[in-house]
Amino acid sequence: MSAALRLPRGLQALAALALGALQTPAYDHTAAWPLPIATLALLLALLDRATPRFAAALGWCYGTGWLAAGTWWLFISLHRYGGLPAPLAVAAVLALAGLLSLYLAAACAGYARWRRGGALDVLLFAVLWLLAELARGVVLTGFPWLAAGYSQVDGPLALLAPWVGVYGIGAMLAAAAAAALRLARTRGRAWGAALAVFALIDAAAFAPREFTQSAGAMSVALLQSNVKQDEKFAAEHMPEALAWTARELMAAQADLVVGPETVVPLLPFQLDDYAPGYWDVLKAHFAQPGRAALVGVPLGDFDHGYTNSVAGLSAAPAYRYDKTHLVPFGEFVPTGFHWFVEMMNIPLGDFNRGVANPPSFAVGRQRVAPNICFEDLFGEELARRFVDPALAPTVFANLSNIGWFGPSAINVQHLNISRLRSLEFQRPMIRATNTGATAAIDHRGHVVAELPAYTQGVLTARVEGREGLTPYAWWTARLSLWPLALLALAVVAWLSRRPAGA
Repeated sequence: MSAALRLPRGLQALAALALGALQTPAYDHTAAWPLPIATLALLLALLDRATPRFAAALGWCYGTGWLAAGTWWLFISLHRYGGLPAPLAVAAVLALAGLLSLYLAAACAGYARWRRGGALDVLLFAVLWLLAELARGVVLTGFPWLAAGYSQVDGPLALLAPWVGVYGIGAMLAAAAAAALRLARTRGRAWGAALAVFALIDAAAFAPREFTQSAGAMSVALLQSNVKQDEKFAAEHMPEALAWTARELMAAQADLVVGPETVVPLLPFQLDDYAPGYWDVLKAHFAQPGRAALVGVPLGDFDHGYTNSVAGLSAAPAYRYDKTHLVPFGEFVPTGFHWFVEMMNIPLGDFNRGVANPPSFAVGRQRVAPNICFEDLFGEELARRFVDPALAPTVFANLSNIGWFGPSAINVQHLNISRLRSLEFQRPMIRATNTGATAAIDHRGHVVAELPAYTQGVLTARVEGREGLTPYAWWTARLSLWPLALLALAVVAWLSRRPAGA
């Protein structure tokens, strides 16, 4: 009988909660990539011989500790900037973590029900983990923040990114944790040899490969406005912020200059109240040949609706990108929750959606694909732009304003999400943000230039666009995440029918 079974159930639940919380540093200090593997192996030790019901409770505790510790910064947006009373803001963060952990609870219950004590239990846990992460990432608009694969962006499993993406990496992490626990328990030479062979096959099959080719280079200038969130929509601060933005946009000498999400925080008809002729001056400046800009700005009006958008300014016809994947409560109000949103002070909180597969913005030879804020969490949605390789982006541009969450780990977490997108598609990602992380990432996921967070400035860098498709870009563009989900379901169906002792 394992040592875990000697602990009272209450202590086992607390241990699972602590293990979930303890692995979260790996998401912003990526040198700690072994942490999630270790904590997950210990969770599996707690699951040993647990009933399905108690296994579900342990999985729920692990998930709640994981998500609450990793997304505590939601409290800042709800309380400090949204005006929600502190107890209610804490309750909301815990409720979200607990609700999203139900998927992991179901996975752990399934593992307890269908495991047989053999080597195939490693595979069973990996596919159940995969299904839990897929469900969290897509159901009810999805919340894949802290998906396990993001902790591995600087670890060896990152080699899998251009093949199977972040969810495939997460499944391999779960398999590694289960295999490590089994090896530690059996101390058998056969298991050691099997793991060594597996490692060699993995290294040979997924060694770094260049699936893409250079599409030329361009210079970029990325604005970081550093406007405090509680001042962003304040009338007394608006003229100064708008003036800084216009000055830096027009002073930049790069091929492309990018201003962050809602760096111009007003709808077009409101601008003249603060800076008459503002937009016309910008359009005239960038109408000259060789100049181009992407500027975050809401577009529309209160009568017909408005969008969280990026305006493309150049000598070419007008370009706009409207955000497609909206954030609940911050950008749209779910049915039945208007009472909750009315308790907070969130300007422009009910946007219309953009089209699912928008065109890219042409800058010389480059095709730049904007995405706004957390949209780069959804690699399967960015993949839609790769259906036609001739029109596929050569560069991604993320425009964000996560000043809502104050000084916290969110900046580095979001940067690592963007890095993994670069690995999946082998495309550079340029990031222009309000408070950080403003950075240029190459197609190998390396940060080549970055501004210090919470400072005002302009980052200049040179990026190399890329053409061609990774395997991940090819299959997700056509099939989204269905291949992973269907394969996992098929494996679960097969393993769940094994006879006892198999």
